[in-house]
Amino acid sequence: MNEIRHFVGNHPILSISWAVLLIMVINLTLRTKLSKVKIVTNGQAIQLINNENAIVVDVRSNDDFKRGHITDSYNILPIDIQNGSIKAIEKFKDNPIIVVTDIGAALRSGDKLIKAGFSHVYTLTDGITGWNSENLPLVRK
Repeated sequence: MNEIRHFVGNHPILSISWAVLLIMVINLTLRTKLSKVKIVTNGQAIQLINNENAIVVDVRSNDDFKRGHITDSYNILPIDIQNGSIKAIEKFKDNPIIVVTDIGAALRSGDKLIKAGFSHVYTLTDGITGWNSENLPLVRK
């Protein structure tokens, strides 16, 4: 215990950085575990799209969306989801919704969609980056 106090006393910035990092990891882990948004792989997403008429909601910027997106996906920004500006997908509340970002960090937008009344919300594990790395089709506008 004295060694820890000695280390913290000699390296306060490093110690604070480690503490902050630990808190962030715990926070992210808890949010992921407690979220009603389910995480799916590319294969599971394809099954949802083909067999259950899943709707893909791409929450990246318009420019990123134009550079490449999943076929028939809707581009809705996170701020629009937060503000309830989701008329384009309102009629799909009973369909599975797959929220897509660059690298898979779509839990917050997914949680907002659940609060807006969507019942089956998923997020793509590795986002559009993982989709593209598996050479799955992208539409480029």
